[in-house]
Amino acid sequence: MWTEKAQAKINLTLDVLHKRPDGYHEVEMVMQTVDLSDHLTFTPVEQGEIVLSCTVPYIPLDSRNLVYQAAKLVKDTFGIKSGIRIHIDKRIPVAAGLAGGSSDAAATLRGLNQVWGLGQSLDQLAELGAKIGSDVPFCIYGGTAIARGRGEVITHLPKVAPTWVVLVKPPIAVSTADVYGRLDVAEIEKHPNTGAMVEALTTGDVRLISSHLGNVLEKVTFSMYPEVERLKSQLLKFGAVGALMSGSGPTVFALADKEHRATRIYNALRGFSREVYLCRFY
Repeated sequence: MWTEKAQAKINLTLDVLHKRPDGYHEVEMVMQTVDLSDHLTFTPVEQGEIVLSCTVPYIPLDSRNLVYQAAKLVKDTFGIKSGIRIHIDKRIPVAAGLAGGSSDAAATLRGLNQVWGLGQSLDQLAELGAKIGSDVPFCIYGGTAIARGRGEVITHLPKVAPTWVVLVKPPIAVSTADVYGRLDVAEIEKHPNTGAMVEALTTGDVRLISSHLGNVLEKVTFSMYPEVERLKSQLLKFGAVGALMSGSGPTVFALADKEHRATRIYNALRGFSREVYLCRFY
């Protein structure tokens, strides 16, 4: 038996540069993992099947699940005949813009690398993970990084001071495909400054980091779900140094410079949403 953590991620910046010939969007994002995580447990079995179980009842446990896809990809790539039982202790909100599914897939690649003794490096696992989803390569590594291309081209950044974060997810699900489908790159009024964010991160100054937060998908998601914009306003009202929607939403996060301030924001938000999480950069 082997257990692996799957960390949630937030986007400190998310920029879309142009539509690519392959239909995807060219992105540039500063990504950061936080210490909210799913826990995956791997138990080898002699039969060749892949069997998933999960603490959340509405998660699909078949080939629609990225964990299943990751396990099958490993079995097919390395000719593994034995089977695996994978239990997902789900703590990251689903369809939330926090890469929970991608992180679970990344944890599956790392976990099976250990269970089956494949001897693959993280770089090799990231290359494999890119076949499953654009966020999987970043989730293989975690930490702080710039993601470019479709999100699979990773530039690692130095470890950042453990900043306090409050995550809040409203009770809606947002389709990433719908948000990107409605995005008109020509209408983006202000692009995040990736270089300025990277420089701010080296200082560890929460106020400087907050001043460079930016996500070009916010306008689209806000137009579809005004409650997400209201939630961001509430975070700032309750004392967040900075706030931003993560990914395509609907989760919004707040940055705080002190634990007591983060705790106050967390407690205030619990009156507005059932899914509120207090965590730190990881």
